[in-house]
Amino acid sequence: MTVASNNPLRFLLPLFFVALVAVPMQGCKVSYSFTGASISPEVKTVNVDYFQNLSSLVNPQLSGYLTEELKNRFVSQTSLNVVRADGDLQFSGQITGYSVTPIAIQSNEVAAQNRLTITVKVKFVNNKDPKQNYDKSFSRYADFESSQNFSSVESQLMPTIVGELVEDIFNNAVANW
Repeated sequence: MTVASNNPLRFLLPLFFVALVAVPMQGCKVSYSFTGASISPEVKTVNVDYFQNLSSLVNPQLSGYLTEELKNRFVSQTSLNVVRADGDLQFSGQITGYSVTPIAIQSNEVAAQNRLTITVKVKFVNNKDPKQNYDKSFSRYADFESSQNFSSVESQLMPTIVGELVEDIFNNAVANW
């Protein structure tokens, strides 16, 4: 039997350490959001105007899909109410690019892959904090094998690209990190 095992202080040392760490932390308050959104408590509403497709190549579903996905992001990740007009936060814009371009040219000058790129011009207005306003373009893309028919992969690529665009637009407006 060792002397340390009979020492009554061996039980008190860990308790002392926990108390030493816990007492100073009682005054600490951590506030965070799982979405990364940092929205002023003054902001209560958001409106998203219809994003018209002005690109030379038009997917008839893209405008409505992009608009609804941006609204859905605010509904699912904030406590803001989506309104038709005059929101505290306002989004408007247009789809300015929807293109398929060849990439990864092989030795026989044939593309091994193609790229679908979607570009959206967004005007964001924060009526509670005008310093956060922006007017900028966002662009995202997805690649696909050139052996695939574009019309067969378009319905899979578009939601992925739109999801990334919506994330960029959302984060640029309300994630201050």
